[in-house]
Amino acid sequence: MKTYSTAPDNERVKKIVCNICGSALYVEYLRIDSARFVKCSGCGLVYQNPQPVFDDLKRRYSEEYFNYEITNEKNFFNLMRLGLKDIDFINLTSNIKKINNTFLDIGCATGMLLESMRKADWEVKGVEICEASAEYGRREKKLDIYTGTLEQANYGNDAFSVIHFSHLIEHLNDPGRFLREVYRILKADGYAVITTPNVDGFQARILREKWRSAIPDHLYLFSKKTLHSLLKLTGFNILKTVTWGGAAKGIVPGFIKYPVDKMAKSFGFGDVVLFLASKGQSSA
Repeated sequence: MKTYSTAPDNERVKKIVCNICGSALYVEYLRIDSARFVKCSGCGLVYQNPQPVFDDLKRRYSEEYFNYEITNEKNFFNLMRLGLKDIDFINLTSNIKKINNTFLDIGCATGMLLESMRKADWEVKGVEICEASAEYGRREKKLDIYTGTLEQANYGNDAFSVIHFSHLIEHLNDPGRFLREVYRILKADGYAVITTPNVDGFQARILREKWRSAIPDHLYLFSKKTLHSLLKLTGFNILKTVTWGGAAKGIVPGFIKYPVDKMAKSFGFGDVVLFLASKGQSSA
């Protein structure tokens, strides 16, 4: 089953160049009902071209999108917790938490992860473009959530010890600009935790246009290689990379899914990739 996506509605579009290497050369990679993905001839980045302009794109994150997020918040929260467990988040952050316990979740949806982090004694803030989701988090969970983009929030330099964003970067028109802003507001000894679909994963390679993450809302489809390149280009050190999800539920029997999922995690061809990055430590 495809991930939820909002169908484009009379949106303006524009042609763009590669967000990593700046090349205007590409080959067609995937074509779905309302979007075309191309692959950069220079660095291999897969992205929508043309892309909807931001002022029109942001209308997709409406009340209908909030209903999707509130319906699935527990499932999304559990997946994020598993990702943090994979990087041993509690031990990883034990020292910096004693000095500065500031945690920012970008694309925080209804705020379930933020609520959990607050209970674990983190000082939390969130950023969410869906107004209804942000308002729900503020009203029901008493969270500090900014409605808008990260750049619009205009946080100060070196403001956060941990910056987390899960299944967000693929939705952005300019992920390079976004990562430079993350870098600016991240403390020198802090961590960035990034999760996104993996276009080089087993599912993506086999399913192609039917892959669940090949949807209009995803403007970029990163691989481990291309996201690594963009993170390095914007100044980050890569500390750890993990993937998970080898076979989509319902496509193969359970007795096959379990070993395929295990191999995907062990050998790095999972459906989703998580990067742990820093701007103050040597890469591993």
